[in-house]
Amino acid sequence: MATPPTPRAIAHIGISVPDLDAAIRWYEQVLGFRLIGPPGDVDLTDGSHFAQLCTDIFGSGCKRLRLAHIATANGTALELFEFQDPAHEQPADNFQWWRGGIFHFCVVDPDVAGLAQRIEQNGGKIRSRVWDLFDGRPYQLVYCEDPFGTIVEIYSHSHEQFFANQG
Repeated sequence: MATPPTPRAIAHIGISVPDLDAAIRWYEQVLGFRLIGPPGDVDLTDGSHFAQLCTDIFGSGCKRLRLAHIATANGTALELFEFQDPAHEQPADNFQWWRGGIFHFCVVDPDVAGLAQRIEQNGGKIRSRVWDLFDGRPYQLVYCEDPFGTIVEIYSHSHEQFFANQG
């Protein structure tokens, strides 16, 4: 029998935003995330190593972008991208959960309703009511949205606490 692989850590999640500076401020002020280093401007036409790297990843249609890295409490980061050429496009329906790919990320806060209210008070949206996941258990969740269209779920406890020993 083959040995299963060791679980890998998630280093970061990339998110496209229309305004990098506004997104950095929002994630710092609302979720308490911390900017790791100064935002960077990338001109993919300048022939630099980083321009070549980004062209390989995003293709020749991408000419200019800004990016920043912000850290969460457990070391996972968000990599925020402001695509400038071509410009960021906000989809009309940003919650296409039935399509492939990532459709939300989740943060942990023991005051689920309080953080949801904070998100709403700072330009975001509350997308669902606060739910108790299991009867008789203290595990709550809610779906919200940041002001830039990214879906943010809030858990009251860690993912492992939510689902361990639930049978």
